[in-house]
Amino acid sequence: MNIKIIAVGKIKEQYLKDAIKEYEKRLSPFCSLSIVEVQPEQIIDESLIIKYKNIEAERILPLIKHNSFVITLEINGKMFSSEDFAYKLKQISNDGINDIIFIIGGANGLDDEICKISNLKLSFSKMTFTHQMIRLLLIEQIYRAFKIMNNEPYHR
Repeated sequence: MNIKIIAVGKIKEQYLKDAIKEYEKRLSPFCSLSIVEVQPEQIIDESLIIKYKNIEAERILPLIKHNSFVITLEINGKMFSSEDFAYKLKQISNDGINDIIFIIGGANGLDDEICKISNLKLSFSKMTFTHQMIRLLLIEQIYRAFKIMNNEPYHR
């Protein structure tokens, strides 16, 4: 399985970079993982948020292969338990889909064009997290899902 995480913005804190690298290493036996960072638009004028999100969408869209299963992280998305998330990933794979793309928006959120092409809107919580924190949470949950799918100890 090929998993791509497209994230608006860069990770700044070293402790988060280190944790993400650790989970990338742990995931290597289970999948091919790539993380693509997209340049965020600087918020200069709050009235131009829609324009900023559109510019970010123009950077994201070319990174999406047409046959991929797209999962956007959205506050109003569906919430899963770790076990249900693992089952969903397995179901996607069983449906013959080999490429899964997760998209994490930046401070502006995601443009409607990105949300429209999403096959699944995923929420980790009704709370708002920084894009840096959610990237770590996402990669940890992907790792946990593979451990669950393979009946390996970790998730307890």
